[in-house]
Amino acid sequence: MEMLTYLIPISLFLGGLGLAAFFWAMKTHQFDDPEGDKHRILSTDWDDKPKP
Repeated sequence: MEMLTYLIPISLFLGGLGLAAFFWAMKTHQFDDPEGDKHRILSTDWDDKPKP
């Protein structure tokens, strides 16, 4: 039972960290172009010089 005093705060911290990472990704527009990703992954063209 005393192990729960360690596990509960650790799990709450990790959950909050994951939630913060999700909101950061939403704020920096990481999920803006799902249609473009769909077409790029199926493309047979090779991109020798990708954009930096």
